[in-house]
Amino acid sequence: MRDYLIERLYECTKKPYQKYFKKSEPWAINKTELMNFPKDSLGYGLGNFLYKHHFDIQEKLEDHDIIHVLTNTGISVYEEIGMQYYLLGNGKRSLYLFMVILSGTLFYPKKIKYFTQQFLRGKQAHSFYYLDFSKMLLMPLASIQQTFKI
Repeated sequence: MRDYLIERLYECTKKPYQKYFKKSEPWAINKTELMNFPKDSLGYGLGNFLYKHHFDIQEKLEDHDIIHVLTNTGISVYEEIGMQYYLLGNGKRSLYLFMVILSGTLFYPKKIKYFTQQFLRGKQAHSFYYLDFSKMLLMPLASIQQTFKI
């Protein structure tokens, strides 16, 4: 039931967040094109992630799935919350991030150890959350992860 509530909350807030808070332009690429990138590239990794989970690219929210790929974070509700803790540790600050962390912590108090681990992982990595990943799609995924200690 709590997973359902958190997912509904996300669905209700996603469109306003895309429209009013995300100022970036949507990427001019689709998941089929991503699969034509070199197998070791970030772009291919993103395409593979999208196909594996039966997702499509969400306009102006492309970075979110890139973070999943870079950090090797799953897609369950508590893992999504954990990824926000990771980003907090990495230096990201946004109203949306704090809303997810607050609601997630309230709904999943037994996952606080996991959330703390994710925060510390993000803190140990070099800051990368702000990068323009659309320009990095051809770069080797492992190279990015090593460079930023992800």
